[in-house]
Amino acid sequence: MTRIKSLFVAAVSAFAVSACATSSSGSDGLYATPTGGAPVTVNPTPYSQALVCLSGYARQHGRAAPRVAVGRIADYTGQLAPEGGTRVTQGAALMAMSAFSKAGARLVERFDTSVAELELRYANSQLLGDEAEEQGFRQIYAGAMPGSDYFLIGGITELNANIRSNGQDLFAGDRIDSSPAGVFSRRAYVMNVALDLRLVDSRTLEVVDVVSYQKQIIGRELSAGVFAFFGDAVVDVSAGGRSLEPIQLAVRSVIERAVLEISSQLYGVSAQDVCRFNDPLGPSNASGGVQLNTAYAGTEAPYVQARTDVNRGHDRRDSDIRSVLRGTYR
Repeated sequence: MTRIKSLFVAAVSAFAVSACATSSSGSDGLYATPTGGAPVTVNPTPYSQALVCLSGYARQHGRAAPRVAVGRIADYTGQLAPEGGTRVTQGAALMAMSAFSKAGARLVERFDTSVAELELRYANSQLLGDEAEEQGFRQIYAGAMPGSDYFLIGGITELNANIRSNGQDLFAGDRIDSSPAGVFSRRAYVMNVALDLRLVDSRTLEVVDVVSYQKQIIGRELSAGVFAFFGDAVVDVSAGGRSLEPIQLAVRSVIERAVLEISSQLYGVSAQDVCRFNDPLGPSNASGGVQLNTAYAGTEAPYVQARTDVNRGHDRRDSDIRSVLRGTYR
């Protein structure tokens, strides 16, 4: 009898699982309802609000918005994920464009000009119609496309998978095998991602600003379990969780921090002074101070900042640091 009940329970369970998907589509044309229903949300970083604030301040005070183009920002780490593909996003240039847009820069397209080049070729062959033109086809005019004042290029240069890791394991139980026993485990590890960007004068190809930033990423794992005998029954219960700060969001954060620094130099203002955002790197110096003919460009506008101080951004050697992006120092 017990065996029949077990078979019946197994059959009911299998039927319940198979009922989740059918071989016939419903009236809506779907075989199954997709799982999840989270709404689309914005994708900010801790620096997004500061970029928008800087843009508003520049408009209110009549600061001219530079015309910026974003070139190739490639992944130079060369690391591949175990499940296939690259570990770091290949869309860093797109993130930089979004960041400059938040900062109020006037963007000109130089990253993907395939459609523009195709239409230019069609217009040159008088194949594109245009009702605004008397001839009925699109005309090509000299100087129709605005040029850029500066362009941003660079790459993601570091992805260090395990800077430091630690863990604790605890097991507790009686010497008697049938007594309850418990186990607890905790793991934490730190990795980082870094990039190097340079801002280039479009007319002279002089590198007028260089930014090299990194951000650390933390991952945590926690698990606990209990094993015990209760008469003829055995109970084994375990639970746990794992979390990893998103790597691609960290890349976006580093890019937005770099664009914020560059934009503040282009506008000639200190983003920290006008927006009062919480920045672990401390205040920047919008007055420049670097020497001519260096890798960090000259002292003329746009003003730049020498970022060669190794103590800048160090939690124990930089007195300007008060907090970090995720939590606080302890």
